[in-house]
Formats: sequence, C-alpha cells, structure tokens
Amino acid sequence: MKRKLALLILFAVSSLPVFAQDQPQITPRVTPTAKESRMDQPGEATPSLPPVVVPAGTKIPLTLKQGISTHSARVGDPVYAQTAFPVVQNNKIVIPEGTFVQGTIRSIVQPGRVKGRAQLQMTFTSLIFPNGYTVLLPGAVEGVPGSNDSAMKGTEGTIEQSGSKAKDAQTIAATTIPGAAIGAIADGGKGAGIGAGAGGVVGLATVLLTHGPDVQLGPGSSVEMVLERTIEIDKVRASKQAN
Repeated sequence: MKRKLALLILFAVSSLPVFAQDQPQITPRVTPTAKESRMDQPGEATPSLPPVVVPAGTKIPLTLKQGISTHSARVGDPVYAQTAFPVVQNNKIVIPEGTFVQGTIRSIVQPGRVKGRAQLQMTFTSLIFPNGYTVLLPGAVEGVPGSNDSAMKGTEGTIEQSGSKAKDAQTIAATTIPGAAIGAIADGGKGAGIGAGAGGVVGLATVLLTHGPDVQLGPGSSVEMVLERTIEIDKVRASKQAN
C-alpha cells in the first residue's frame, strides 16, 4: 500500500513541468500612441503644405490653340490656350510652361461700315495642370504682343481692331486713277476730270458699303493674361503625376 502511494506521488511530481509547458503564454497588450495609430491607417492623406500664392496683377503669356474672329465667333464660345512661359516664385516653378488655360468670349462688337471698329473681349476662367488639377481664376487679356492690327482699349481687356483709313484711301485712289485715264482718252483730255470724279464716287460707294476689318487672332497668336485676383495653388496636388 505504501509502495503504491509513493508511486502516485512520484508520478504527480514528474508531471508538473510538462503541464506548465502546455499552458498558453499571455502577452500584455500595449496601446499604440495616437501618432502610431494615424501612421497605420491605410490611405491616410499626406499632411498638407502651405499653398503657393500667386498675387493679383501677375502677367502670364499664353498661346492660343484655336483661331478667333469677330466675324464668326459668338458670345459664350470657349477659348483654349496654353502658358507659353513658366511662372516662377522663389526660384521655383509654380505654373509650368504648357499648362492649359480655358476661357470664354464675353463680348463681340462687329465692325461698322463707316464708323465703329471691331472689338473682342474674352476672359480666362481656369488653369489646368498636366495631371488634371484645376485652379479657378479670373484672368483678363492684358495685351496682344506681336499684333500689328489689334490693340487694347480701356482697362477691361477689350481687343480692338485698328481702323481702315489707309485701306479706304487706297480703294478710292484705285478707282479714281483709272476713271481719269478713261475720261482723258474718251474726250481728248477734257474728260479726265469727269472720269476722275466718277471713279472717286465709285470708290467712295465701295468704302461706304464695306464693313471694317474684323479682329483676327489665328492659332498660335500670343495673348498676355493678367490675374485679376490672387490665386492659391496646392503644391502637393499640382505636383502629382498624371494617372
């Protein structure tokens, strides 16, 4: 009996380490900090950077992508252009060359027969970066560099076509001289004055019945845009690669 009891005690003692090894290990839970929690969240936005501020009055050279004429254009028609030179601030490019600019035609004045020059007014409404990031803007036409026929009128960004006085004088002269020559031949020189007068009347009538020249801006024409108010550009969104 004593021997059986001793064997039972020995068996129980020898089983204790094995039982302890089979127990699951419990690891204490550590609560992550707020910073670690934000870093672990998928899709978390990159912290925003201060926007680039482009002040009002900044002039941006543009190149038109389509032709515009007061003869065929209508109010509300879209205007498409691209920046012809980068805009730089603090030795960094904030608006790269080739950025798309979209606008619209606001006003058209058709040229008159005797008085009234053709006028065109357009405004620029958005700046579109290569990746699609868009900045709304109020931009007006400041000038049309390189144009010999159009000039700016007033302070509202109106493009006005130059007058046609020289052309009208040429038209009258072109009809007066042949008329005088025909009159001289017909009456031995006495009819020269009559022929000249008749030719002048024809030339004047032609001028009175003909409209003045239209504003013509062909594809590739240079237009200078000026910002009418300050705009802000998100550097992170503007620099993202296009999908």
